[in-house]
Amino acid sequence: MGEADMEAGGGLWDGLLSATEGCGPLLQRDYWAVIDRCGCSPSELMELVALRFAEFAPEELVVFEPERERDEPLEPGDELQVHIRGAGTFRVRIIHRDRQSLTLATRPGHPEAGRITFGAYRNERGDVIFHIRSRARSGSRVKYLGFRTGGEAMQTNTWTDFVNAVALTVGEGVIGFLHAETTVMEEAHESADDVRGPTFLARGDES
Repeated sequence: MGEADMEAGGGLWDGLLSATEGCGPLLQRDYWAVIDRCGCSPSELMELVALRFAEFAPEELVVFEPERERDEPLEPGDELQVHIRGAGTFRVRIIHRDRQSLTLATRPGHPEAGRITFGAYRNERGDVIFHIRSRARSGSRVKYLGFRTGGEAMQTNTWTDFVNAVALTVGEGVIGFLHAETTVMEEAHESADDVRGPTFLARGDES
């Protein structure tokens, strides 16, 4: 399903489960690492992620399946089925993509309500950083309670494994250690958030 098809069918952002419809605090979760001897630029890295997205997820925890088969990168309007161990099967939609980032949003029924951005950029030394940032609430009160009893650890393992898999594909793993941080979003920050865009801006693609 391409972006033009989505517009004809009612809009790229219709039928999504936004963070405002969820339960519990709005959490920002960051997972990132500096890639050791990265063999490509940030934009090249993100082209690879958009093309081979499902391959980087740990299949023992979660499996992503494109809703249509094609040998092209994911684009806005495309949807993925998500099979989460112990939770069920859900759907997400790509709502934004540029040279250095890719953003997915959840559909109704998903355990989380919100969106997640995958991006790559350089630090001051020129090293490539791969960064995942989600901003979401639990999809319902029941799912909020379930997430607190085990879902949070599974989510952390999913996205840290994803970062590590990308780092081993384009380089020699990560430099130092892989960062995982959770922040409760303040009301002022939430009201200023553009829910139709990425959760962060990945900029700077100089070699």
